[in-house]
Amino acid sequence: MTDQTSTPPDMTHGQDRPPSRPPMMALAMALLGILLGLLLAAGQLDLSPEILGVLFTALFVGMLPVIFRRRGTASMGRSAHTLPPIPEATAADIEPVEERIEPEPEPAIPVAVQPEAPAADPDLVAELRQEIAHIRHNFERFGNGAPIGIIIVTEDGSIIRANGAVGRMFGSRGNEIGRNWIEFVDDKDRESALLRQTQMMEGNAALEPVEVKLAGSAARVARIHGTWLDRIDDERVVVLYFIDATEQRSLEAQFAQSQKMQAVGQLAGGVAHDFNNLLTAMIGFSDLLLMRHPPGDPSYADIVHIKQNANRAAALVRQLLAFSRRQTLRPKVLNLTDVLADLSDLLRRLIGEHLNLRIVHDRDLGLVKVDQGQIEQVVTNLVVNARDAMESGGTVSLETRNVRIDVPEPVGDEIMPVGDYVEIAVIDSGHGISAENIAKIFEPFFTTKEVGQGTGLGLATVYGIVRQTGGYVLVESKVDAGTTFRILLPRVDEDPEATRATSRRASVDLTGQGTILLVEDEDAVRMFAVRALRNKGYTVLEADSGDTALEIISNGEHEIDLMVSDVVMPNMDGPTLIRRAREVRPDIRAVFISGYAEEAFRRSLGDDLTDVEFLAKPFSLKDLAAKVKEQLGG
Repeated sequence: MTDQTSTPPDMTHGQDRPPSRPPMMALAMALLGILLGLLLAAGQLDLSPEILGVLFTALFVGMLPVIFRRRGTASMGRSAHTLPPIPEATAADIEPVEERIEPEPEPAIPVAVQPEAPAADPDLVAELRQEIAHIRHNFERFGNGAPIGIIIVTEDGSIIRANGAVGRMFGSRGNEIGRNWIEFVDDKDRESALLRQTQMMEGNAALEPVEVKLAGSAARVARIHGTWLDRIDDERVVVLYFIDATEQRSLEAQFAQSQKMQAVGQLAGGVAHDFNNLLTAMIGFSDLLLMRHPPGDPSYADIVHIKQNANRAAALVRQLLAFSRRQTLRPKVLNLTDVLADLSDLLRRLIGEHLNLRIVHDRDLGLVKVDQGQIEQVVTNLVVNARDAMESGGTVSLETRNVRIDVPEPVGDEIMPVGDYVEIAVIDSGHGISAENIAKIFEPFFTTKEVGQGTGLGLATVYGIVRQTGGYVLVESKVDAGTTFRILLPRVDEDPEATRATSRRASVDLTGQGTILLVEDEDAVRMFAVRALRNKGYTVLEADSGDTALEIISNGEHEIDLMVSDVVMPNMDGPTLIRRAREVRPDIRAVFISGYAEEAFRRSLGDDLTDVEFLAKPFSLKDLAAKVKEQLGG
């Protein structure tokens, strides 16, 4: 029989068992948590709330084995204390144990004493520091390499974080930390920028971006997005994202300017067409009066003045058409050396005695095919601009030379193709043009002159004429250092002798014979043209519309030799009229008269009307008689 005081070998008390040691991984996790806490408290880590959440979640999972192991040990100790030793008894006294053991009430769970943390593993700490530094370095590269500006600002607007793009956008060169971000916004936009920051601080994240102009001379535009963050160092902050919208805004402005230029061009073309009808009548009736009032007549001088002013008005209309690129050009092969030599006397009178005119020509200068009157207008406008830029005197230089373009070159929003060109350069030493204005100088009605001193059409006319001729305008200017306008015209290899022979062939006798059908809806123009042609010996039938003209042709009462018709008329235009007329008279010849450009008119015709001729309004009696005689083979 065994000793009653002896205890079974498996019933030893829990307090006598040595405590089990936690696994090494759990200790490492505990150490890492302590280390992170210390670094955060010391301000050595700058990690986002999301990254911190991930790290502490991983630490918690790693510590689970330590927590549950300690709770298991405490439970085992408690079970050993609650089982008393079984006393020795006789067989009769033995009863089932479960019926004699009274369950004791569950004692309170004792508070576990935290064991002293083992010493940190230096290698592990170094590895963790290196990994954290690597993560931080990658995040810094991610932020600094972003193409948009990112800043973090406090409630008072102070910048506490900024990436590299901010310095490039603000022009602050990295010294923006600690400054108020509103300093980098233009004065006009600061109020809206501050309002948006306040709205973001209040938690309004779903806001449309605000567009502001940045301070400085670069005229940069930024679109600002933003969102609020949790507190940093017990202070509420906002993250602002700056997207550079300068180029986009520039493209939008160019598009709007293009639409404006097109609209003004259409308006100018329409106004010019109506004015050309009026001027045709004024010039034409002046010619008729001059036929009855020769020099020496008391009315002769008055009539000449009327005609001269009508011609000046016609020149102004040509400028409007030149701007809209709708004027009629009469190109011929020219040598610019001869053109400038003939123009030099006029230019010297224009610039005055306080300026010098210097003309330099390149050797073997190439030929160009241009409208002489229009290219003279271009040079005159540029020289007048140079004169106005040099109020205190100086020299205006005109230089010509041959130019070879070997690779396509951008000129504004166009590309100048490869080829040979002849250049006219107009150089002055005046006050120059600012960068702000140089992009606007070819806009219609834009001028930096005083009110009443300029129409704003001079350079717009230059641009329109040169581009319609197939050339390009380049501008180089510096404030207080002068301006150079370079006109590049395509070089041609045609023989100018044929053109000269045609220009010398001026018929003194403009009389003729034949039957002319004149179709014009403008009464004044029709009356003048009918009288002018009858005075030259022609039989003239007149019609005020296309329908009336078709009736005259269909009657067959007259053998019509030539039809002179306006292009734009109510109900039936000129091209439709000639097509229907040729159904009756296939051999009928035609001359179209119009205030619009011949080039635009030709593009609207089909292949069946390539043999028709064109006379631009306003025209004189001599112009009309010469064109009719030319078509009738006179």
